[in-house]
Amino acid sequence: MAASTTLRSSSSTAPPLTLLGRRLIPLLLLVAAMAAAAAVEAAVPASAEQAVRRVNRRGPFLGVVVPNGFEMDPLLRSPAFSPAKKLPHLDVAGRRFRFGMIGQKKVIIVMTGLGMLNSGVTTQLLLTLFDVEGIVHFGIAGNADPDLHIGDVTVPRYWGHTGLWNWQRHGDGPEKELALESNGDYTRKYGALNFSSYSVPAAGNLLNSVWYQPEEVFPADGTPESRRHEFWVPVDDRYHQLSKKLEGMTLERCVNGTATSTATCLPRPPAVAHVERGCSASVFVDNAAYRQFLRSRFGVTPIDMESAAVALVALQQGTPFIAIRSLSDLAGGGSAESNEAGVFAALAAQNAVAATVHFISLLSS
Repeated sequence: MAASTTLRSSSSTAPPLTLLGRRLIPLLLLVAAMAAAAAVEAAVPASAEQAVRRVNRRGPFLGVVVPNGFEMDPLLRSPAFSPAKKLPHLDVAGRRFRFGMIGQKKVIIVMTGLGMLNSGVTTQLLLTLFDVEGIVHFGIAGNADPDLHIGDVTVPRYWGHTGLWNWQRHGDGPEKELALESNGDYTRKYGALNFSSYSVPAAGNLLNSVWYQPEEVFPADGTPESRRHEFWVPVDDRYHQLSKKLEGMTLERCVNGTATSTATCLPRPPAVAHVERGCSASVFVDNAAYRQFLRSRFGVTPIDMESAAVALVALQQGTPFIAIRSLSDLAGGGSAESNEAGVFAALAAQNAVAATVHFISLLSS
């Protein structure tokens, strides 16, 4: 009883504090609301936040990631693509996310822009904002395999980033440990490009060698800041098996003529080819010697500037991924077709779209 009396007595002396608390609660709620709004604004503009939520209520979606407008336009014009009527697109952070259907599959189409940085940022933004079940990446590529031809569509099993280098000090040989190699930051596992192999004899090779390096990845389901290294990133097993049904499909062979010119056709009909490896770097490869080096050292077929970045982000986020790349030229020249990419880039883009649409239709069945 005494305790109860004490409690009542204690509470009777508290009104000033209680009144202050009642006055603070609305202020604290306002501060919390402002902080939450600021956090949302930092990630997504308030004007787009509700639209993102509405979109995700209709998910999940297949993400269709494409580097450039001339590769994306044939898809947008394709009768296979039906844009959403109520919200055909949403613009966030300089990217336009287009919503619609390809066949029976709900898709979000986004253009990345050129290079590894743009592709990685765009893919991460896609996966952060939207309910995405998988990614199909497509476009054109240079060709490192002279046994394949312009217009062929390649579907690699693995993708590697060949733009992360350790540039070795002048005078150090291949047996010399690289700086920070003992810490696990760098490795000689993947081999080097020695510039003296491609130069006229001179006073010395001041450029020495560059050693190719794997990327650091931080899986979303792993321990934060606990890295692992990946060089060859595999595409999704199910997607890869399904893509084998693309073999034998009919692809475009000729660039349409105009009123003043005749059609330009390839020597043989293009085909879909499943290959072991493709590689990417923020480098446009138009050099036969470097093409031959990439082919002999890494066994790659398509050479592009985006696919490995998309693959690495998908790997870190645990999202199924596949890339479909149509060959627009033999990198560095030397093929039987004249003008190569200048003439056949549009045809290659169309073939990449045709294979992508067919693949998505297989996913829908």
